[in-house]
Amino acid sequence: MQTRTQAPWQRTAAGAGLLAVDGSVAPTVFAEMSALALATGAINLGQGFPDEDGPREVLDAARDAIASGVNQYPPGPGLPVLRDAIARHQQRWYGLELDPAREVLVTAGATEALAATLLAFVDVGDEVVTFEPSYDAYGAVIARAGGIHRTVPLRFPDWRPGADELRAAVTDRTRVILVNSPHNPTGAILDDATLDLIVELAHRHDALIVTDEVYEHLVFDGAHTPIATRPGAWERTISISSGGKTFNTTGWKIGWLTGPADLVTAVLAVKQYLTFVNGAPFQPAIAAGLDLPDGFFAGAAAELAARRDLLVGGLRRAGFDPSVPASGYFVVADAAPLGVDDGAALCRELPHRAGVVGVPVTAFVHPSRRDGVRSLVRFAFCKRRDVLETAVERLSGLGDVDRAAAPTPPAP
Repeated sequence: MQTRTQAPWQRTAAGAGLLAVDGSVAPTVFAEMSALALATGAINLGQGFPDEDGPREVLDAARDAIASGVNQYPPGPGLPVLRDAIARHQQRWYGLELDPAREVLVTAGATEALAATLLAFVDVGDEVVTFEPSYDAYGAVIARAGGIHRTVPLRFPDWRPGADELRAAVTDRTRVILVNSPHNPTGAILDDATLDLIVELAHRHDALIVTDEVYEHLVFDGAHTPIATRPGAWERTISISSGGKTFNTTGWKIGWLTGPADLVTAVLAVKQYLTFVNGAPFQPAIAAGLDLPDGFFAGAAAELAARRDLLVGGLRRAGFDPSVPASGYFVVADAAPLGVDDGAALCRELPHRAGVVGVPVTAFVHPSRRDGVRSLVRFAFCKRRDVLETAVERLSGLGDVDRAAAPTPPAP
């Protein structure tokens, strides 16, 4: 909980659940688990980044841009070639007609887009509603802005929000409803009824809708529906995405937001004093990616779905109870069938016991609400097939080890 005596940096850390009682900042669980992977030689299925490069057309476009001198500051809102490509992308996939000069803003990844948007619109005491588990940056930025973080729980294994809980969370104090679909870390996709309820509540309480759609092209069955396409949503919605997940270029940090010109201008007023601009030669490269044929996007999703199935099957054989994600990079698995009630403790042991790293789902939930997810662990499947096969093989004996370690029940 934030207090008046906390410095802004402490408030930010507290919002992400990283402020210790003595006022010091704890490392993120992602940093801790990655360090464990490095120290033990374990396979890192904790952090969500691919271990393969993206499509040749995108990489070649970046090399060409560097060679042709696209190496200085681009325009503040982004290079026209990328803003035009984003506008074409929104029309091609979702039927949204955008003015690339006024309704598109290029950012340093989706995280900067989220931060600049929340800092632009959230004032001290304003409430921001998110679904939980949630990306840890949400709580950090909400707290830094002086806002109050309200959550609607998503529950294992189907991760569906309760309509009554959503209605109760959104009030006249709500400034922003932050929607992450496809969802990290669960891989859930909000259905149309939930999207329409969000729009209804935003109108009723005069709230903005801010979306995080970075996994939009990594949906395994069906297609992504942006909330901006739902009736009554466009005029109060800022939609955020990026090229990192779609094109395996997470290190390039090229993101964007789209929406009505007045909202985009307000975010630009903040964004220009954060990074100002970024990634000049990568912007035309992501533009080239957005113009790739439909087959590329379908193939990328199908390949990830196959890797999902590989990891889900391996986790089941190891004794976990996994939830099958409909999208994204991650599988959430319950370790309770293994006799484990503390996922964080298990994640610290797994590198030594099985040579595999995951992250506890408690890292995505406020400390006061962690009981319902305590035995859950998130594993990433955005890795090469041979890496996943080795990870599955290493995990395969975990259930046998746990059963062998369990006490033998007394004879009747």
